[in-house]
Amino acid sequence: MRLMPKANRLINEKSPYLLQHAYNPVEWYTWSEEAFKEAELQNKPIFLSIGYSTCHWCHVMEKESFEDEEVATVLNKYFISIKVDREERPDIDQIYMTFSQVSTGQGGWPLNVFLTADKKPFYTVTYLPKLSIHQHPGIIDVLMGIESQWEKNPEDIKKSADKMAVLLNDLEVRKNEESLNENIFKNAYSFFEENFDSKYGGFGKAPKFPTPHHLFYLLRYYQAFKEPQALEMVEKTLKQMYKGGIFDHIGFGFSRYATDETWLVPHFEKMLYDNALLIMAYTEGYQATGNELYRKIAEKTLSYVIRDLRSKVGGFYCAEDADSEGEEGKFYVWYMNKVEKILGKNRAEVFFRYYPMSKEGNFEGKNIPNLISTSIEEIEKYPELQKALNEMRADLFEQREKRIHPHKDDKILTAWNGLIIAALAIAGRVYQHSVYVKLAEQTMNFIEKNLTRSDDRLYARYRQGEAKHLGYLDDYANIIWGYLELYQATFNTDYLEKAIKRSLEMISLFGGDECGAAGFHLYGKDAEKLIANPKEIYDNAQPSGNSIAAYCLLRLGKITGKQEFTDIANGMFAYFANNINQAPMACTMMLSAKLYEDQPTTEVLFVGNSEDPVIMKMNDYLNKQYLPFSVVVSNKDGQDLERVNDFVANQKMIDNKPTVYVCKNYKCELPVTKLEDFVNIMDK
Repeated sequence: MRLMPKANRLINEKSPYLLQHAYNPVEWYTWSEEAFKEAELQNKPIFLSIGYSTCHWCHVMEKESFEDEEVATVLNKYFISIKVDREERPDIDQIYMTFSQVSTGQGGWPLNVFLTADKKPFYTVTYLPKLSIHQHPGIIDVLMGIESQWEKNPEDIKKSADKMAVLLNDLEVRKNEESLNENIFKNAYSFFEENFDSKYGGFGKAPKFPTPHHLFYLLRYYQAFKEPQALEMVEKTLKQMYKGGIFDHIGFGFSRYATDETWLVPHFEKMLYDNALLIMAYTEGYQATGNELYRKIAEKTLSYVIRDLRSKVGGFYCAEDADSEGEEGKFYVWYMNKVEKILGKNRAEVFFRYYPMSKEGNFEGKNIPNLISTSIEEIEKYPELQKALNEMRADLFEQREKRIHPHKDDKILTAWNGLIIAALAIAGRVYQHSVYVKLAEQTMNFIEKNLTRSDDRLYARYRQGEAKHLGYLDDYANIIWGYLELYQATFNTDYLEKAIKRSLEMISLFGGDECGAAGFHLYGKDAEKLIANPKEIYDNAQPSGNSIAAYCLLRLGKITGKQEFTDIANGMFAYFANNINQAPMACTMMLSAKLYEDQPTTEVLFVGNSEDPVIMKMNDYLNKQYLPFSVVVSNKDGQDLERVNDFVANQKMIDNKPTVYVCKNYKCELPVTKLEDFVNIMDK
């Protein structure tokens, strides 16, 4: 009779990632004072392992090593082992990932770091097999090597860790004042131009990541400098990503990244933040070009997010795993004969003409549905063909739903929900789809009720009734972005007031001595003090919290007329100038914010009933345009907007009719009440 494994300390946690490790024979601790006290008391180094629940190589390492009794024996004897969910504790992850990048030139998950009892790092590795293979060290050899050095030279290791802690803090020190390079926008653009894959879209070779904020920047660059190649790069990338296997053509939604340059083979995990940002990118692509294909892709992606990631309690879950039944991608791939059996021979022939499949397969003997060799323009021309293909897709989806689904990380993160709130609000406004806007409002309501402490402090994570971890910069910045897009979609001034309130809290909590003008720290003044508190400027899979904060503060400055918001954002550009000048391609969201500040602003103020048919038509016209450097507000009853902007009191209805005021290119037009007059002004 096989005995049930004994649970370790992680069994009491809510994090799906920590719970995945709750029955490991490793005596895991959570990140806690208890763990650090034990390390000090027993004079042992700490083995810190950071990952997340939908990380493929985290699963592999768990199976090979953390479930292995021999590995567990070594860890339990010589180390204090701590397990951290990077999505719940981005503050911890950011610090030790920076250490990994500085000390080894690379990083990734699982991230395994060796620390002293005072949390200072001295050695790091990512994935390790159990035993050494072909020059790749095994975890047992690494652990025994560290243990040996700890026994022989503990003081040398501690001195090295002390120096590294100093270095990590020195990274935040700006030694010289610098201004942004006058060619900074062109420099960033030139990087993308040089690295653009003209055949398959995207930038560089494999692996390829969507990085939607690069596309945001290129669209704004196109608009600001009338550079057609910038738009061409965006369009090629939007189309090729959709054509590839990175897009799930059966159930919709985008995977995390593609392992090849054609976008065919994805790393099959699907993340909420990727899909939220891509919805925005495709919607902006639609506004800039009017191409209905981009609208369809955005709405397909929305249907996936709403169907598979929305919680019954109101927020959106984090992610779906790449693996099911122990195999990466098993849920998503097809044998050709299975598709023929489901569709029937004649229908399958049509399906394969557009979604080619073979007996040999294109991924480990099976097929990833894709449109890489297909003309999507041809499909778009024929509604009957689209209808037939969609019916076949629906039949395949129905059968696929019977398979064992990948694991779903069902925690609800404030920051990622802020992104999907913004995406839903933008899509609802642009596509005139009120259901999306209502979903965005419901999600924000969930955050306000369930992820907000009694004193209004945001929490970072919710799961199974528990809100935990004080909100980080990204939580505040993304929620402010959500409020701004909700305002734009509804003209409900309450959302503007909440955006202002959260911005003031963000400045107070994360701003340091200079109230944010010198950039924002990752975690708040009231949070646990770690060995460093970084100010992150570089965008990774998501835009940095500082870049979104700057973008939102600039928008608030223009909407409210309050110069202090603009001054803080301009102070951030100056503070981070050295970083941005060195690597502008890594700061594209910050550069998008800077373009918003530098470019002439189109300002539109509606005065009067926002549900008046003429005002609604004017606003619908605006929403179809690509206007990234604009401010659109509504003084609904002639005094509503005065709650946040005193100046609008001077702008009244003409002849008691709903009226629109437009200022563009640094000059204001006469107010108008007719749709055709408004369109003429906007089209000048």
